[in-house]
Amino acid sequence: MFDLTGARALISGSSRGIGLAIATRMAEAGARVTISSRKSDACQAAADAINQAHGDGLAIPIPADISVRADLENLVETANSAWGGIDLLICNAASNPHYGPLAGITDEQFRKVFENNVLSTHWLISLVAPGMRARRDGAITIISSIGGLTGSAAIGAYNISKAADMQLARNLAVEFGKDNVRVNCIAPGLVRTAFSRALWTNPDVLGGYEAKTPLGRIGEADEIAGTAIFLSARAGSFVTGQTIVVDGGVTIAGVTGA
Repeated sequence: MFDLTGARALISGSSRGIGLAIATRMAEAGARVTISSRKSDACQAAADAINQAHGDGLAIPIPADISVRADLENLVETANSAWGGIDLLICNAASNPHYGPLAGITDEQFRKVFENNVLSTHWLISLVAPGMRARRDGAITIISSIGGLTGSAAIGAYNISKAADMQLARNLAVEFGKDNVRVNCIAPGLVRTAFSRALWTNPDVLGGYEAKTPLGRIGEADEIAGTAIFLSARAGSFVTGQTIVVDGGVTIAGVTGA
């Protein structure tokens, strides 16, 4: 049910953190994976580590800047040439250039949030989905955030963009369903990655978050990878248009954001 042998996966933002954990676990499950992020050396290092651990040739590095459509076009074209197609897409790359109330965000920062977190995801899906739809098989997973379910006085623009990702998944699930292509979201809570380092390295923030979380701790990147494997594998073949929350229970405990 969770075997991915022979599947061809592309994971954006996969040289570290949640993206790398997903790519590593997909390779462990038998998939061939494309590693992508902005930095070529980081992509190469991640691919080398996966190949060494799980078999030479399972991972290839293709650097790309998600904010540049031409980079994404090259990413998809190169991955298609290498593997002969893309069966699984994980849209993980994102950014958050503004921390503070929305009243203080500049137009440039607001545009960057939406270009990197929503528009680039739309671009990447629009480049990969035609092949999936033609083969009548494929699974697309967008890594969103529990921020898309709550308000925040500190990361409002980021949260708005993550809510948009959830709606993007719902809408595309309706559009692609007739071609047997599934689209879902994962909404992680606070996870121990470089992206969220400013939060979990702050003792006050970490302690407060853990105190409000039923499981009493923050998440690890590998715990998000498990959900991504489920949504990509035969185990999740009847799941589409959904947002799966993976947060240790913090949202059901009534936490409404920073």
